[in-house]
Order: sequence, then C-alpha cells, then structure tokens
Amino acid sequence: MNDTIYTALERNFNSPIRDVLWGHIYLSSTFEALSSSAGFMRLHRILQLGPTHIVYPGATHTRAAHSIGVYHLARRLLIHLAGRGADSWLSAEGARSFLCAALLHDLGHFPYTHSLKELPLASHEELTGKLILTEPMKSLVGDTGADPYMSAAIIDTSLPTFGNQELCFYRKLLSGVLDPDKLDYLNRDARYCGVPYGAQDVDFILSRLWPDPEQGLLIDTRAVPSVESVLFSKYLMYRAVYWHPAVRSATAMMKKALAGALKNQHIAREELYNLDDQGLFTLLAERTQGRDVSLFSLGAKVRDGRLYVVVAEFLYNEEQHKELTDIDKRYDFEQELAAQLHIRPDELIIDVPEPISFETGLTIHEDKGHVIIGVFTAETIDAFRKALRVVRVFVDPAQEKAIGSRSDDIFNVLRSRDSRSAE
Repeated sequence: MNDTIYTALERNFNSPIRDVLWGHIYLSSTFEALSSSAGFMRLHRILQLGPTHIVYPGATHTRAAHSIGVYHLARRLLIHLAGRGADSWLSAEGARSFLCAALLHDLGHFPYTHSLKELPLASHEELTGKLILTEPMKSLVGDTGADPYMSAAIIDTSLPTFGNQELCFYRKLLSGVLDPDKLDYLNRDARYCGVPYGAQDVDFILSRLWPDPEQGLLIDTRAVPSVESVLFSKYLMYRAVYWHPAVRSATAMMKKALAGALKNQHIAREELYNLDDQGLFTLLAERTQGRDVSLFSLGAKVRDGRLYVVVAEFLYNEEQHKELTDIDKRYDFEQELAAQLHIRPDELIIDVPEPISFETGLTIHEDKGHVIIGVFTAETIDAFRKALRVVRVFVDPAQEKAIGSRSDDIFNVLRSRDSRSAE
C-alpha cells in the first residue's frame, strides 16, 4: 500500500467506538466530529427496523449504529483492496470521500422508511446528497480530507460523475452483492432480532475479494458459497423478519395514515424530511386535532402495538393483482372492499410488498468469467421473489370476527375488480 493511501486510511484513526457487532471501531478526530454532528445524531433516534421490535423486542438498534458499522466495513474493505493493487488508482481524497459516504449513506433516511416507499417523496439517497452538500455538513466532510461532492455522488447516483472513474469505482463498492451496507445490516439485524439467518463470515468474504477499476469487486472461486450465503440469508431475513406479517401490518398502517395525510394536504411532503421516529408520531398527532381522526389514529395504534390482523393472504399474481401496485388505485379498492364487508375504510388495508432485488452480478477473479451461483440459478432467485411477495388483507381486530372466514369472498372481489379493469 502506498504512503498516500496508508495515510488516508490508517494514520490518526485512534478514537475508538465500542460496537456490539464488530468490537472496536476506530475514527479519526474529524470523522468523530462528523459522527457527533446534529444531522448524524438524528440517526440515533431512528430505529433501523422500524416497528420490527413489536415482533422481535431486541430489534431496537438504530440507523446510527448501522451507519457506523458500514463505515467500519468500508474502511476494512478499502484497506484490503488497496493492498491488492487498488492503491494504484485510489487517491487520498477519494478514499476519505468513500469513508464519508459509507458513514453518511443513511443521513437522509426517513423514520419507518418502508412505510414511505410508495409515497411521492424524494429518495433518501437524494436527500442524503443534498444534506452532504449543505452547511454545516459540507464543511465537516471537507475537514476529513474528503471532497463533499464526491461523497454525495457516491450515494446519490443521479448526480453526474463528470467522468471520474474513481467515483464510479466507489459506487460499485458501496452498492453491490457483497457491499458493506448489506454485510452490516444482515449481521446486525439478525443479532438484535435473535435469529441466525443473517450471519455472514465477513473476515472470510473480505479475504476473497479483489479490486477491479471498472467492475469494482471480483471474487475468487472459494467465495462463491459466500455469495450463496448472502442471497439465502437475505431471503430468510425477509421471510422471517423484514416481511413478517405483523411487521407488514404495522408498515401498511403507517403507509395508509401518511398517504391519506399527503393526499388530503394535511401534511406537506417536506415536513416528512429530517424527522426522527418520535417526530413522525408527534406530527401525526398534531394533525389529528380538529379533523377526522380515523386515519391518523393508525399511527398511534402502531406506536402502541395495536396492529391489524390478517384475514386473507395469497401470492402476488401479475395478471390478477397488477392494479393493486398503484397506491391510489389500491386506496380506492380498499374503499370498495370495505363497503362490501360492511366496515369502515380505515378498518381495512390491502398490503402489496414491492419487488425485491437479489443482486448476483459478480465476476470470478481468476478467469474474469461471470459467477455461476451454484444451486441458486435464475429460476431459484425468481422463486425466492415470488415466495416472498404475499398480498395480504389486514383489518382492525375488532372486525376480525365479523368478517369470519370470508377470505374466499375477498379473493373473488380482488379478482373480479382486476378483471373489470382489464376490459
């Protein structure tokens, strides 16, 4: 490793943070200042997994802890790659910019983020980029020896690269099959939820990676099982944790409350930016005053763990359920279905999970051929996606008995409406 990159990645990183997952994580004084900034401190007030603690009580870790873990793995990754030849095209400024991007990659994240995915909001990557390029964060990033624009552009891929190949290399490192973000959240989420599914052998994975200026990461053949492990772990974590029915219920309830608030102009979308968990609940509570509380009360029910229950569920079918992927049409559909079931519209929610990506685009170092993912063929990956994408109808528990075993009726209503819309 050349002296310039050694200085950028090793020298003066002597301020330790004790992490439950990775042990001691070392920052320099300027990175410590970055992690103590008001913008970053907000992430300590956002739970990484939102309402998941209702199901897994240990899941109270924060976006800040995750972000520090991603920074740690990014630094380890870059040190390893620099020692395998990447130092020939890395600059000190670029390396520091990458570390800042890793630490701040969730800076613009919303609370209860999966509840806001379908809403007409700016992406958290775009918000992060803007925050990094705004004072005081811009100066704090610059103090580390990083280029604030490069850090922002590594995260927000809508920003132009201006032909900077080093920037493109860092983008591939931060988002890919074996990226620091995924390696931290799978391990961290599994640890705090008390499940074994997400555990990855990070030391072994790092040892099997090679740098490539155009493709980012290459792996050797011994790392192929690690890719399989990441893919299967992601599938299991979605199945058992991220998309547990109760977690989906809480997510759908928050989404319906916020979608209604935005649609009725009770809340402006800008008001949802830069909130923490408590701020989101406070905002919903404030807007309840003097208005119909039925929709807004969904947020309070999630906060108190009073979740809606499943009365029907079935695998997503593109032909039958495509219309339900439009949030506005889904809202109208909920109104119609609630009327047929003789309950209020706010007492029923249709939940359609978004498509999931399973990244597999890595290349073997020895022959530069594409990775063959062993037992996980394209058909297997497609089966993972289909098995996870379950459409559910949730209702207020008070209405569960009245609806009884009418799941067949609900399914027929869903199917008949899609048939009408296709005519």
